[in-house]
Amino acid sequence: MSRVLVLSPHPDDEALGCGGTLCKHVRAGDVVEAVFLTSGEQGGHGRAADETRRIRVAEARRAAKILGIKHIEFWGEPDGALHVTRRLVDRLRTMLKESRPDIVYLPHDRETHPDHRAAGRLLRAALRDSKGRPMRPTIRMFEVWTPIQRLDEVVDISPYIQTKLRAIRAYRSQCEVLKFDDAMLGLSRYRGEMHSWPGGDYAEVFMVQQ
Repeated sequence: MSRVLVLSPHPDDEALGCGGTLCKHVRAGDVVEAVFLTSGEQGGHGRAADETRRIRVAEARRAAKILGIKHIEFWGEPDGALHVTRRLVDRLRTMLKESRPDIVYLPHDRETHPDHRAAGRLLRAALRDSKGRPMRPTIRMFEVWTPIQRLDEVVDISPYIQTKLRAIRAYRSQCEVLKFDDAMLGLSRYRGEMHSWPGGDYAEVFMVQQ
């Protein structure tokens, strides 16, 4: 059994980037935790920030239930202005020391969204500042807005693609504006066809940082 942590800058990144792989972990009996660094309150597409925050938190809870993730946290950092502060580094470092994840998932460090890149800096700082027994989880970085160029791992998610889509569609406020479900189905199909050998029709890909 592995312990898995996903750092999601916004509610929906976890489902979009590695929803199939997270579902695979759950089905294998692994312990999966998710931390939503922001609540995505700036992604309301015309809604007020407070209303958007409530909607997206509720959507994240539904998506987690679909994927089988039982432990989730919302850290409430500012959407669109995620910064690596001492307070935030200390909070993540404490969580890492307590949960001791074997694997951490988060967006890759060349994503166009600044919050996604900040999540990587945050994790590196928390691991660098760790005291006592060194923490060296496997870091698997996924794609959301920007396709990965270096493919270190390819995970066949064919048995879980419908669950991934259901989790993405739980983010109704986002899918009403952007067809994330269609986009990620196409991307997963492309990754499966082009990079999963041998494997099924659908795949997720990761950059790995040890």
